[in-house]
Amino acid sequence: MKPVAIFRHTESEGPGHIAAFLEQQNIPFTLIRVDAGDAVPASPDAYAGLVFMGGPMSVNDELPWIPHSLALIRQAVEQDIPVLGHCLGGQLMAKALGGVVSRNPVKEIGWGAVQVLNNAEARNWFGDIAEFESFHWHGETFSIPDGAVRILESPYCANQAYVLDGKHLGMQCHVEMTEAMIRTWCDNGAAEIAQSASPAVQQPATILELTPRHLGRLTQVADRLYGHWIRGLRG
Repeated sequence: MKPVAIFRHTESEGPGHIAAFLEQQNIPFTLIRVDAGDAVPASPDAYAGLVFMGGPMSVNDELPWIPHSLALIRQAVEQDIPVLGHCLGGQLMAKALGGVVSRNPVKEIGWGAVQVLNNAEARNWFGDIAEFESFHWHGETFSIPDGAVRILESPYCANQAYVLDGKHLGMQCHVEMTEAMIRTWCDNGAAEIAQSASPAVQQPATILELTPRHLGRLTQVADRLYGHWIRGLRG
């Protein structure tokens, strides 16, 4: 089987739980460390699927790898190679597919409830899950690309996830989290949190206090989403 390509955009925002999930399913994957200078492939042909992780940058920044990532996403969608995006990754997908990425009304940082929409596509991906506590760390949001279906929302961000053609999933929230990642982000992001006046931003101590309560359930949700996504992988 061809490997899944996982694109990392900053060292602290690695694949997290999706790497563990793919290993459990005996699905090979390749980590492409964009932050370390790895080149974005010119074609998706060597991969069964593409996974784009998060990062502190904006997809609207003039960074040399962003146009290559957008082009790669468009090629993958045209060739029915499934694409999965987490936060920045979901924004990359949205922009590549004709959507717009802009400032969200407020920053979302920490644990916060998300609601699954009542439509057939949402049911395909979430089953009977109606709501769960997800992890958030973003100040921007995406519009829903033409032809895609919105499947998830939160009180502070209307567009939390969308699906295109039943196989490409773009998310604003972070379902890939591990406890180690959460601790690292709280350490690295303490100054950002201190400077953020938003009802949707939690203090590091609160985030860490809530983690044992919510992380196990979030991992179960991630397993369901990833399990649905791998059905479309190209051999």
